[in-house]
Amino acid sequence: MTLEVEVFWSFRSPYSYLAGPRMVALEKEWDLKFLVRPVYPIAVRLDGWFKNANPMWLPYLVRDVMREAERHATPFMWPRPDPILMDIATGEVSKQQPFIHRLTRLGVAAAERGRGLPFIYEVSSTLYGGRVENWHEGNHLRDAAARAGVNLAELDAAIESDADRYEAIIKENEAAHRKAGHWGVPTFAFNDEPFFGQDRIDALLWRLEKNGLKRRA
Repeated sequence: MTLEVEVFWSFRSPYSYLAGPRMVALEKEWDLKFLVRPVYPIAVRLDGWFKNANPMWLPYLVRDVMREAERHATPFMWPRPDPILMDIATGEVSKQQPFIHRLTRLGVAAAERGRGLPFIYEVSSTLYGGRVENWHEGNHLRDAAARAGVNLAELDAAIESDADRYEAIIKENEAAHRKAGHWGVPTFAFNDEPFFGQDRIDALLWRLEKNGLKRRA
């Protein structure tokens, strides 16, 4: 029986990006399905979070992300532009967030069409993988969507025609994220047990094997 794991994911999270290649590889090797549930990043979910963060947090995050990317031989660069509009120096986050709203809704739409994991993998690789700059221009997102097996124009039309429904789904995902037992991304949830971070994938796999996970034939 295929085991299913919910994954709460943000397009602004470098750790979510770093988890992507392993998730794709795990689905190929094991009888496993990741149920992608996109959520907004903490900058949008928690008003004022960056203003109150420990000043050591950001420098450590930058160092750790670069180290993890090197350790796993994963190409990495910071997205240009940042999916979140904010002043890094002051921690002030804009109330208008066209990039992250669109990306998150697109992720939901792709997941509804059964292409959640390919979509978040291809799009996050476009943002963070060093392939392009100005990811929001030209055909970069269209090409990423095509590699994931979906049509970007069709997804955009869907999220624009029914934005409230997609926002409601994102809110449901965020509520399920909290219920799963964590606030960070990526969080994997299996049988009411949370596994937070790309560095807990081995622990997740251990738990899945204890619950009968089998390799694909």
